[in-house]
Amino acid sequence: MSKQGAFDLAFGVGGRIGKDDVLSAVDKYEKYHGYYGGEEDERKDNYTDMVNKYYDLCTSFYEYGWGESFHFAPRWKGESLQESIKRHEHFLALQLGLKPGQKVLDVGCGIGGPLREIARFSSTSVTGLNNNEYQISRGQVLNRKVGLDQTCNFVKGDFMKMPFPDNSFDAVYAIEATCHAPDPVGCYREIYRVLKPGQCFAVYEWCMTDAYNPNNEEQKRIKEEIELGNGLPEIRSTQQCLEAARKAGFEVVWDKDLAEDSPVSWYMPLDTSHFSFSSFRLTAVGRLFTRNLVSALEYVGVAPKGSQRVQAFLEKAAEGLVGGAKKGIFTPMYFFLVRKPISDSQ
Repeated sequence: MSKQGAFDLAFGVGGRIGKDDVLSAVDKYEKYHGYYGGEEDERKDNYTDMVNKYYDLCTSFYEYGWGESFHFAPRWKGESLQESIKRHEHFLALQLGLKPGQKVLDVGCGIGGPLREIARFSSTSVTGLNNNEYQISRGQVLNRKVGLDQTCNFVKGDFMKMPFPDNSFDAVYAIEATCHAPDPVGCYREIYRVLKPGQCFAVYEWCMTDAYNPNNEEQKRIKEEIELGNGLPEIRSTQQCLEAARKAGFEVVWDKDLAEDSPVSWYMPLDTSHFSFSSFRLTAVGRLFTRNLVSALEYVGVAPKGSQRVQAFLEKAAEGLVGGAKKGIFTPMYFFLVRKPISDSQ
């Protein structure tokens, strides 16, 4: 769990956005989304601005409640949330067959929690690609704290136009990040380009399952709640993602929705009916405490105006995630492993 405290949370809201501009940034961010009448095409056309605003506004909340790794994980009985998150990261490294000294790319790396864990687990050099300056600055601080600043680094860039030469990396992975891309084929093609021939890309994608019915108003509302609370232009189906990887040139090794066989539901930390001391900040009581705390800190001027609105749409996202999971229409861990052919004709 993150060592971030209440005042770290309050001072971090807004990231690189000026404190006086947070409220207007929240207004603009919300208007992008279908939950508030926004259009999918506008989100796709302005995905850089939308995603940057989202992570400037939300990163401190994530770090306060979730830790350094902003993702879900399948979970064994008796396993803590943080243990399951680390195991999920190790699984990815093992599927890629990482070897000491290899150069690895983390696409959409957040503040680098998985990057640091995978680098230590596999003795590799990991580069984190991120388009958000605030998250990069946090990641650099955390890398220095654990002594990884000489072997791992962050690069600011758009995963639709990566600032790397062709065939640069021995492996590439993305953890619940490429769901922010406005066009999955374009994103996967960039990953294909920078990956060495014969090597693999592994990903955990946020997807709607085959059970999703776009004509069902309740299910459509759940999808909009998830998009609003997580900075997504749209949520694609599992088959759309796999087909996009094929169109990008990859050979599919294997794929599976890892949420299906999880002994403990992946959404349990967000379920208000569940209580845990080890992840107290995520429980209903912990979230109520945080809500009141943020309200008080905003009232006295420590947290910027708009902080409560940020927490509100994150709460709405949690409701959508739990609702989508219980109805079987959403998964945050559709996994696939794909390979760039040795004879690359593209």
